[in-house]
Amino acid sequence: MNECFKAVHYERKTGPGLYPVKRFGPENAKKVRAFHASFPEYSVTPLAKLDNLAKALGVANVYVKDESYRFGLNAFKVLGGSYTIGNYLAQKLGKDISELPFNVLSSEEVRKQIGEVTFVTATDGNHGRGIAWTANRLGQKSVVYMPKGSALERLNNIKALGADASITDLNYDDAVRLANSNAEKYGWVMVQDTAWDGYEDIPGWIMEGYTTMAAEAVEQLGNVKPTHIFLQAGVGAMSGGITGFFADLYGDEDRPIITIVEPNKADCIYRSAEANDGKPHFVKGDMNTIMAGLACGEPCTIGWNVLHDHADNFVSMPDYVAAEGMRVLGNPLPGDDRVISGESGAATLGFVAEVMRNQSLDWLRKQLKLDENSRVLCFSTEGDTDKENYRRIVWDGLHPSF
Repeated sequence: MNECFKAVHYERKTGPGLYPVKRFGPENAKKVRAFHASFPEYSVTPLAKLDNLAKALGVANVYVKDESYRFGLNAFKVLGGSYTIGNYLAQKLGKDISELPFNVLSSEEVRKQIGEVTFVTATDGNHGRGIAWTANRLGQKSVVYMPKGSALERLNNIKALGADASITDLNYDDAVRLANSNAEKYGWVMVQDTAWDGYEDIPGWIMEGYTTMAAEAVEQLGNVKPTHIFLQAGVGAMSGGITGFFADLYGDEDRPIITIVEPNKADCIYRSAEANDGKPHFVKGDMNTIMAGLACGEPCTIGWNVLHDHADNFVSMPDYVAAEGMRVLGNPLPGDDRVISGESGAATLGFVAEVMRNQSLDWLRKQLKLDENSRVLCFSTEGDTDKENYRRIVWDGLHPSF
């Protein structure tokens, strides 16, 4: 099924004129991480070191950042949502977020100053859960719209946090438009990682929020510098923020090779790269991929600008690759750490495993410069947030590898 894999390679850009990434770099990430660390639920998520898998695949090292432990919410998304809500409330108070750790922001005195705020968002599950959790912890309200086909388990997890949540009959991008329309109609605050002209502050804060993951990973790696980083993309906010972090940390000449992966049915970042005109390009329709968290058809403009100037490879791939990643991570070789990873979370590791094992993908392995000296870093961005579907894939063999 080699024809299901499509890839675009960009020659590395260096020098002046590139999209600035300092806001996503290590210095600002210190402030972001300090805010997250002020929450009682904060702890550093594990970095799994999969030495035996690396040997089996023919690379030097494989590291996987396991975000299933994040704030007890089984996914990374709360990093962006919480930092954004914190920044919005800080702005209302005329202060910097560094002055407002959780114990201050959640105090009765601050709540009286701010008044009641309703935060609204569209989500397939993980982002909305993070918004609902943060609003709940800070004594505020949330409204969450989910696209058609969203898992009931994810909906119920959001409702359990006090949100007014519902599954719509819309695709993800139209659910975003519904959230935006009602924000304008009712005076709510929209918290979305899809940026467009006139709506960039909040998506930018969300992207900054994700850099806590990268800062932790670098600390955990110690003196090890990855040669390759693989990032999954929906609208490109997470992948853009993490790419920006590493581009600022190492500089574009010395940073690792960064590869962005997406499902075939929702590959707006790949299509934007393929067009090679610097503009974001859209995917329309239902986008019925198993990678629900990546089923987005319209790129975040900020994320795309970062990726266009600072990423190396863009890949569109079939769904079975994510399922393969779920099975590999959930059933590790003896001595390796086990990682429970959902469909979107396992996309990158599944891709690395498939590229290294499938001889028909030799062309892609060479393009990515993967070999026995490669030190690979992936981010498993979610655990089994849809447990029923996780079991169908891992237990029952849904979406088998070819």
